[in-house]
Amino acid sequence: MKTLVIVKIGGNVLDDPEARESFLGDFAALPGPKLLVHGGGKIASEMGLKLGLKPTYHNGRRITDDATIELVSMVYGGLINGQLTARLQSLGCNAIGLRGSDANILPARKRPKTSVDFGWVGDLDPSKLDPFFLSTLLGMGLTPVIAPLTHDNQGNILNTNADAIVSTLATLLSPIYKVRLIYCFEKKGVLERPDDDASVLSELTQEDYSTMKANCSARGGMLPKLDSAFAAAAGGVDTVIIGAAEDLCKNVKKNGTCGTRIMLHN
Repeated sequence: MKTLVIVKIGGNVLDDPEARESFLGDFAALPGPKLLVHGGGKIASEMGLKLGLKPTYHNGRRITDDATIELVSMVYGGLINGQLTARLQSLGCNAIGLRGSDANILPARKRPKTSVDFGWVGDLDPSKLDPFFLSTLLGMGLTPVIAPLTHDNQGNILNTNADAIVSTLATLLSPIYKVRLIYCFEKKGVLERPDDDASVLSELTQEDYSTMKANCSARGGMLPKLDSAFAAAAGGVDTVIIGAAEDLCKNVKKNGTCGTRIMLHN
């Protein structure tokens, strides 16, 4: 079974030109099949503020009204996705940019209103996901670069958390490939103490994570990231790691992992 490297990058890489350039060089150099899922970073928020749109979040997730879905569709699916694929092409990586409606790769459902109305936010519909198209692209030597946009099969674009997307895709492709899923963000890994960058955990179990949530050492944007990472581990993904973008190559080497490895149990 071939190894497939799936990487998720967020705002810390996208918002820093030097970090982004370094990451893309490392990613392009990875051997074998690979897939990249990106978030939106501060770019959408900054553009929104220029247009008078103030971003609103609940538990680390963006609330997406009518104006905001237009904004993120343009920024995530157009500007950022296009920039990433163009740069990867220049580095010799045959990248193809995709959104959720392309070849129906990410069918989703609009999140229902509860105590919070997230607006045009979508949750993936696993029963409708099919790995055929992505596995075909990978088999052709193409590298999918996927924006965090899904669709509801009714003509509507939905804003969907990139961490949830990458977790679901890794699970979907795990029967076909030995998947190494790597979440790249601004820290060296999950911190035992949020204010101490040296307190990186080499492993994190579900039991440890429950404790961290209880004492609030895991909070905000880390919650959806860790929730999706544990979902991937439970879904059969071979290796799930959270770490710094500059350590990408080390994490891909067979015996060179760093950062925090997500484990279901000790």
